[in-house]
Amino acid sequence: MIDLKFTKSHEWVKLDGEIVTIGITDYAQHQLGDVVFIELPEMGDKFDQGSQFGTIESTKAATELFIPLTGEVVEINSELSNNPQWVNENPLGKGWMIKIKVNILSEMGSLLDEGSYKKILEDEINK
Repeated sequence: MIDLKFTKSHEWVKLDGEIVTIGITDYAQHQLGDVVFIELPEMGDKFDQGSQFGTIESTKAATELFIPLTGEVVEINSELSNNPQWVNENPLGKGWMIKIKVNILSEMGSLLDEGSYKKILEDEINK
Protein backbone atom coordinates (compact mmCIF):
# COMPACT_ATOMS: atom_id res chain seq x y z
CA MET A 1 0.00 0.00 0.00
CA ILE A 2 1.05 3.58 -0.60
CA ASP A 3 2.61 5.14 2.49
CA LEU A 4 -0.34 7.20 3.72
CA LYS A 5 -1.25 8.87 6.99
CA PHE A 6 -4.82 9.40 8.17
CA THR A 7 -6.95 11.63 10.36
CA LYS A 8 -9.74 10.65 12.72
CA SER A 9 -12.08 12.66 10.45
CA HIS A 10 -11.22 10.29 7.54
CA GLU A 11 -8.88 12.38 5.41
CA TRP A 12 -5.74 10.78 4.00
CA VAL A 13 -2.35 12.41 3.49
CA LYS A 14 0.54 11.46 1.21
CA LEU A 15 3.80 13.30 1.84
CA ASP A 16 6.21 14.07 -1.02
CA GLY A 17 8.93 16.36 0.34
CA GLU A 18 7.20 19.52 1.59
CA ILE A 19 4.12 18.87 -0.57
CA VAL A 20 1.21 16.87 0.78
CA THR A 21 -1.67 15.44 -1.26
CA ILE A 22 -5.00 15.24 0.61
CA GLY A 23 -8.23 13.38 -0.04
CA ILE A 24 -10.86 11.38 1.83
CA THR A 25 -10.58 7.70 2.63
CA ASP A 26 -12.41 4.82 1.00
CA TYR A 27 -14.37 4.37 4.23
CA ALA A 28 -15.49 8.03 4.14
CA GLN A 29 -16.66 7.87 0.53
CA HIS A 30 -18.63 4.67 1.29
CA GLN A 31 -20.30 6.40 4.25
CA LEU A 32 -21.21 9.42 2.11
CA GLY A 33 -22.63 7.51 -0.84
CA ASP A 34 -22.62 9.00 -4.33
CA VAL A 35 -20.63 12.25 -4.29
CA VAL A 36 -22.36 14.96 -6.33
CA PHE A 37 -20.46 18.18 -5.45
CA ILE A 38 -17.15 19.22 -3.91
CA GLU A 39 -16.26 22.73 -2.78
CA LEU A 40 -12.49 23.21 -2.59
CA PRO A 41 -10.34 26.19 -1.60
CA GLU A 42 -8.47 28.53 -3.93
CA MET A 43 -4.79 28.37 -4.85
CA GLY A 44 -2.75 30.23 -2.25
CA ASP A 45 -5.32 29.81 0.55
CA LYS A 46 -3.63 29.13 3.90
CA PHE A 47 -5.01 26.88 6.61
CA ASP A 48 -4.13 25.88 10.15
CA GLN A 49 -4.19 22.20 11.04
CA GLY A 50 -7.73 21.02 11.75
CA SER A 51 -9.54 23.93 10.10
CA GLN A 52 -12.21 23.45 7.43
CA PHE A 53 -10.88 23.61 3.87
CA GLY A 54 -13.95 22.56 1.92
CA THR A 55 -17.25 20.73 1.73
CA ILE A 56 -18.30 17.51 0.07
CA GLU A 57 -21.92 16.74 -0.79
CA SER A 58 -23.46 13.41 -1.64
CA THR A 59 -26.93 12.08 -2.27
CA LYS A 60 -27.07 11.35 1.49
CA ALA A 61 -25.41 14.30 3.21
CA ALA A 62 -23.04 17.24 3.12
CA THR A 63 -19.95 17.18 5.29
CA GLU A 64 -17.02 19.44 6.01
CA LEU A 65 -13.46 18.63 4.97
CA PHE A 66 -10.69 19.35 7.49
CA ILE A 67 -7.07 20.10 6.68
CA PRO A 68 -4.73 17.55 8.30
CA LEU A 69 -1.68 19.86 8.38
CA THR A 70 -0.92 23.58 8.45
CA GLY A 71 -0.04 24.84 5.00
CA GLU A 72 -0.77 26.70 1.79
CA VAL A 73 -2.75 25.30 -1.15
CA VAL A 74 -0.42 24.83 -4.13
CA GLU A 75 -2.64 22.66 -6.35
CA ILE A 76 -6.33 21.83 -6.63
CA ASN A 77 -7.84 18.84 -8.41
CA SER A 78 -10.03 21.07 -10.57
CA GLU A 79 -11.24 18.01 -12.52
CA LEU A 80 -13.41 17.08 -9.51
CA SER A 81 -15.86 19.89 -10.25
CA ASN A 82 -16.93 18.04 -13.41
CA ASN A 83 -16.16 14.54 -12.10
CA PRO A 84 -17.12 14.35 -8.40
CA GLN A 85 -17.74 10.62 -8.83
CA TRP A 86 -13.95 10.13 -8.94
CA VAL A 87 -14.01 10.40 -5.14
CA ASN A 88 -16.21 7.28 -5.09
CA GLU A 89 -14.40 5.48 -7.88
CA ASN A 90 -10.81 6.09 -6.76
CA PRO A 91 -10.54 8.10 -3.51
CA LEU A 92 -6.82 7.37 -3.09
CA GLY A 93 -5.99 8.10 -6.74
CA LYS A 94 -7.71 10.42 -9.20
CA GLY A 95 -10.16 11.42 -6.43
CA TRP A 96 -7.48 13.41 -4.56
CA MET A 97 -8.59 16.92 -3.62
CA ILE A 98 -5.78 19.35 -2.88
CA LYS A 99 -2.03 19.61 -2.47
CA ILE A 100 -0.51 21.88 0.13
CA LYS A 101 2.96 23.06 0.98
CA VAL A 102 3.36 22.06 4.62
CA ASN A 103 4.54 24.75 7.05
CA ILE A 104 5.08 22.54 10.12
CA LEU A 105 6.36 19.08 9.19
CA SER A 106 6.32 17.99 12.84
CA GLU A 107 2.49 17.95 12.62
CA MET A 108 2.85 14.70 10.64
CA GLY A 109 3.41 13.05 14.03
CA SER A 110 -0.20 13.77 14.99
CA LEU A 111 -1.55 11.73 12.06
CA LEU A 112 -2.43 8.05 12.19
CA ASP A 113 -0.61 5.23 10.45
CA GLU A 114 -2.65 2.62 8.59
CA GLY A 115 -2.85 0.23 11.56
CA SER A 116 -4.08 2.91 13.96
CA TYR A 117 -6.62 4.15 11.41
CA LYS A 118 -7.96 0.62 10.86
CA LYS A 119 -8.38 0.27 14.64
CA ILE A 120 -10.51 3.46 14.69
CA LEU A 121 -12.62 2.08 11.82
CA GLU A 122 -13.16 -1.20 13.67
CA ASP A 123 -14.27 0.73 16.75
CA GLU A 124 -16.69 2.86 14.67
CA ILE A 125 -18.12 -0.15 12.87
CA ASN A 126 -18.57 -2.07 16.14
CA LYS A 127 -20.43 0.77 17.93
